[in-house]
Amino acid sequence: MSIKGHATAEGTKAYRSRFEGELRDSHFRESLGILFSSIGLGSYLGEPDDATDRLYEEAAAEALDSGINVLDTAANYRCQRSERSFGRVLRAKIEEGSLKREEVILCTKGGYFPFDGGYPKDPRAYVQKTFIDTGLLKPEDIAQDCHGMTPAYLENQLNQSLANLGVETIDVYYLHNPETQLAAVPFLEFKKRMQAALGWLEEKVKEGKIRWYGTATWGGYRAAATTRQYLNLQELQVLGREAGGMENHFKVVQLPFNFAMPEAWILPNQRLGPTEVSLLNSASRTGMTVIASASLLQAKLLTSLPDFLGRHFQGLETPAQRCLQFVRSVPGITTALVGMKSAAHVRENLEVARVEPLSEDQLIVMFSSAPQ
Repeated sequence: MSIKGHATAEGTKAYRSRFEGELRDSHFRESLGILFSSIGLGSYLGEPDDATDRLYEEAAAEALDSGINVLDTAANYRCQRSERSFGRVLRAKIEEGSLKREEVILCTKGGYFPFDGGYPKDPRAYVQKTFIDTGLLKPEDIAQDCHGMTPAYLENQLNQSLANLGVETIDVYYLHNPETQLAAVPFLEFKKRMQAALGWLEEKVKEGKIRWYGTATWGGYRAAATTRQYLNLQELQVLGREAGGMENHFKVVQLPFNFAMPEAWILPNQRLGPTEVSLLNSASRTGMTVIASASLLQAKLLTSLPDFLGRHFQGLETPAQRCLQFVRSVPGITTALVGMKSAAHVRENLEVARVEPLSEDQLIVMFSSAPQ
């Protein structure tokens, strides 16, 4: 039987109260009327095998026990196994009485084709049999041989994710990299496809299958406005209002943000009325929640941080801690996601929650002190 409920104000406040005096109050941030931990557990990397399942389950159990209540995954991550791993941990914690569904913010995504438990010998044949022959997608609906977002396909994907996670409701459901479609079809066709997808998402909110929805992107919000993959948040918000009115549920944006990819903070590529502002500025001024992915750039930053940064992160000794402190300190970011596959990594990274975030002035001083 699926786990009922969803994240609530009361549930997330109760979760925060367990860590009073242990973690800083600033570790929990209010958005959408609930409390998000400033660090969230991602689940992208790793092989689709039992050993990696066990690693993610160990990390998820430690995270939920220690002050992380944001879990982020996707149907295509590790051939659906990341969703299933999170689902097993969530059920075990709830059944043992150490956690309530209302305390956890569960996020997943649909768009890319997910394999089922492992890589098929013939991926094209798998896609043909699973998605085209069944009528979920027509060949012309598919972008770059890997992506679809018709309502029928998304319905299939959402129901699969609900089953994988073992829940009745997902808190945040993302359209996964919709710019994949934009790169393959003219803008007017992309707009038509987005309108259909957002209309479907509003229906799923009414049905209680999701609470909020958004776009989880890689390059779309970081790109220059002149490029093919560019996404304008204001334009998508207009489509959200067309789908659900002024009280629509298009409320969350996810995009990469880290030392090497700071565009959301510093690049004024978003049109907001007559002005051009950064993505974080646009999101803040229009009531959007922003979640940062790739906080460590898939571990690439751990061996490449310059030495001068050390003096700006007092009390935080490891590169991972310093990367996370930077991301969660930038104004407008609610949660910094990081993939973790051991309890030790969770404990290391949660040291960040024991110190205050840097102020914007401190961030500016840090960057201005960089060697030229």
